[in-house]
Amino acid sequence: MAIQKGDFIKLNYTGKFEDGRIFDTTDEELAKKEEIFSPHGLYGGDVVIVGAGHTIEGLDEDLEGKEVGYSGSVVISPEKAFGPSNPKLVETISITKLKDRNVHPGLAVEVDGRRGIVSRVIGRRVTVDFNSPLAGKTVTYEYTIENVLETDVEKTQGLLALYTGIRDLEIEIVDGVAKIYTPTGLTFNQRWLMAKNRVASELFKYAGFKEVQFIEKVTAEPEVKAEAESEPEVEPKAEESSEPEV
Repeated sequence: MAIQKGDFIKLNYTGKFEDGRIFDTTDEELAKKEEIFSPHGLYGGDVVIVGAGHTIEGLDEDLEGKEVGYSGSVVISPEKAFGPSNPKLVETISITKLKDRNVHPGLAVEVDGRRGIVSRVIGRRVTVDFNSPLAGKTVTYEYTIENVLETDVEKTQGLLALYTGIRDLEIEIVDGVAKIYTPTGLTFNQRWLMAKNRVASELFKYAGFKEVQFIEKVTAEPEVKAEAESEPEVEPKAEESSEPEV
């Protein structure tokens, strides 16, 4: 069956610039080889909803009509990739605004909380491009459609992994109500706080749920009780282990 808008699919991909440099991939070994590996990244494939804007426009459009197992590539112009370069974000400033005075073209800098790349140095004046490094670039994506997710649990877990970077969160789905149990740490995650409502909206629209509950789950740490001095020492049986598994 051909892929269509609204399908939840598992997608593996690698993004390249025109000169062949790789800037993004779901392949962990390739990311390490190309020195773009992130310890916070989630490798092994992303779950995306076709047509929901989870990928750049050009790739999203190319997914429609393909079959599960399809492998191919697509060349994407800046307009349907990461957008054109904005000339208003290229500014000339005094070198005194930079912490590093050993300035040269290609140097990554931060000015007033904004990150940019030095493109030119003339005397004590520096031109900095504050556009995204991907802006204005034609890119190529090589990708494989691994499978279409069918069950509500798979769809929900896949979508949550996309937004949180955590796989296999505990989920219960009964009569159109999804209960999502989130660890305490997510409560303080800014990315999650911003994405929470969008996750719910997409589950309503694409999974057909009538209610989504986010339940913070707190588990008690097992207590280690010190033995009373008066208690007799008991040796563990040979076939039993007194140490918990790690």
